[in-house]
Amino acid sequence: MNDKNGAIEAATSGGSERTISVIGLGYIGLPTAVTFAAHGRNVVGVDISDRAVNSVNQGKAHIEEQGLSELVSEVVTSGKLRAVTSPVAADEFIIAVPTPVDHETHLPDITYVIAAGRSIAPVLRKGNLVVLESTSPVGTTRKLAEVLAELRPDLRFPLNGETDPDVHLAYCPERIIPGQMLRELIENDRIIGGMSEGGTERAVALYRTFVKGQCVASDDRTAELCKLAENSYRDVNIAFANELSMICGNLGIDVWKLIELANRHPRVNILKPGPGVGGHCIAVDPWFIVSSDPERAKIIKTARQVNDSKPGYVLDLVAEAVKKSDGRAPRIVCLGLAYKPDVDDFRESPALAIAQSLTTKYPGNVQCVDPFSHALETSGEDVDQLRVIESERALADADIVVALVAHAAFRQIPYPEGISVIDACGLWS
Repeated sequence: MNDKNGAIEAATSGGSERTISVIGLGYIGLPTAVTFAAHGRNVVGVDISDRAVNSVNQGKAHIEEQGLSELVSEVVTSGKLRAVTSPVAADEFIIAVPTPVDHETHLPDITYVIAAGRSIAPVLRKGNLVVLESTSPVGTTRKLAEVLAELRPDLRFPLNGETDPDVHLAYCPERIIPGQMLRELIENDRIIGGMSEGGTERAVALYRTFVKGQCVASDDRTAELCKLAENSYRDVNIAFANELSMICGNLGIDVWKLIELANRHPRVNILKPGPGVGGHCIAVDPWFIVSSDPERAKIIKTARQVNDSKPGYVLDLVAEAVKKSDGRAPRIVCLGLAYKPDVDDFRESPALAIAQSLTTKYPGNVQCVDPFSHALETSGEDVDQLRVIESERALADADIVVALVAHAAFRQIPYPEGISVIDACGLWS
């Protein structure tokens, strides 16, 4: 048995003695680590946050996701999952750290990926597999391999035509959404892009531990662009809906009714507009493509600009409502702060940005409501100035209501009569 076949056989055997190390225990890393552990693998989670590590080791999830806390408790109690603040030796490494974009230059930032690579370099050994899951610009997996090769010249990596490396690398993007993470991790197809044939085979074998969907083999660069293309496609379609909503607003036409009528066409499916686009993927990933080829990524760039402009449009509507308030300072209530309904995720949230802008512009007159507001304390967002209260109390005294997120908890609220209503999310459509 040669080294490659032996490594693949060991990976597919699911032997309990093998260890997976997940670097980053955030919205992607923690569900991934827990799912591997729930399917019999020994998992060590690594995070620089003491809070995240301590929470996991206590059998608790530090992020809110349906079924996650119970599963964390189960796998920690069984001994299949533990968390540490520094990497340890393992057989497979999965890197799931943030890849933000600079809000001014729109350039991608892969420093967290490179830092994760540097942190695992000392504990790498022959036969290891390193998988990058973080959404990344094309070429990031190769850049990671170059960093590791520089730090570990005693090991061979899949660079410069090396087909039988000591350490394999692959790119495997996640395709899950908050609220459905644990189910989609298992059911969704996965694109597996190795830097070598052996790397692809090793990574496919790894994810077949729990993936019931297809594990589709590819190469690292194609897999990197595939993830970006998927989210850019969604961004472009949302931009059409958001642009349409602004046109309808200027024409005095009900956009929700218009979309309902247009979608009766058998080949038309216009999405619902909102106050913008948020989250860790759709609001960020298209810029990665634009940065790689700015001259040709015209539609993708324009869609990003349209969606980024929508919060400003909502703020203008609020300003118009304020002008009609007979000179007094109206009481403004913002319904929703998360980036999408029914999640505790506030990353890149246009609703949160709108609420913050209104609070700055109309100090003391803005109140916010969100059923997941308790998560704001540990979200990392600057929310010290926000006034968050219960919806019943807020609406009773409101002069202007701005619906920003259609949380299930809001859907039973009757349409506020006799006051100004700006429904940016179709809560009462």
